[in-house]
Amino acid sequence: MEYQVKSCTEKQLPEILEILNEAILHSTALYDYKPRTMENMNSWYSAKQQGNYPVIGAFDSDENLLGFTSFGPFRNWPAYKYSVEHSIYVRSDMRGKGLGKLLLKEIIKGAEAQDYHVLVGGIDASNTASILLHEKEGFVFCGTINHAGYKFGRWLDLSFYQLILKTPEYPEGDR
Repeated sequence: MEYQVKSCTEKQLPEILEILNEAILHSTALYDYKPRTMENMNSWYSAKQQGNYPVIGAFDSDENLLGFTSFGPFRNWPAYKYSVEHSIYVRSDMRGKGLGKLLLKEIIKGAEAQDYHVLVGGIDASNTASILLHEKEGFVFCGTINHAGYKFGRWLDLSFYQLILKTPEYPEGDR
C-alpha cells in the first residue's frame, strides 16, 4: 500500500486525539493516565505552530490519518536550542506496516531542515519495536531512568535514544 506523507492541519486533530487516546489507555507509549480532550489538542497544536515544530502525518488514499510524528523542545534552557525530542504514534490497526519507519525518516528530515543537531527519543524500555526501529535508523542508546513512571500497576523504565545530525553548519552560542 502506498502512503502519502504531509503536514497535518487542525483538520486532523480529532484523528490525532483518537490515536493518542488509544495509546494512553492501552499502552505505555505515553505516561498519561486520562484521555486527552479536544481542548488539550487545540492547545497542543497551537504550541506546535508557535514553536515552528512540525506535525507530519501518514495518510491512506482516502486521506485517513494512519500515524503522525512531531518534535518539540528537549529542555527549555537556551543551551539546548539545537536539541529536540520527537514522538511517533501509529494507529493501532496500522502498526507493523512500516509507517513508523516512514514517519521517523520524515521527522529526521524535518529536524535537519530546521538546523537542529540532536534528535532525542524517550522510549518506554519495554517497547522493543520502537527501540529496534530507532536503532535501525542510527539512534544510539544513551541511558535509562529506572522507575521513571508508574502505570498499569507497575513501575516503568524510560530509555533515551539520540541521533546526532550533521546540522547546524554554524552553531551560535550565548544567544
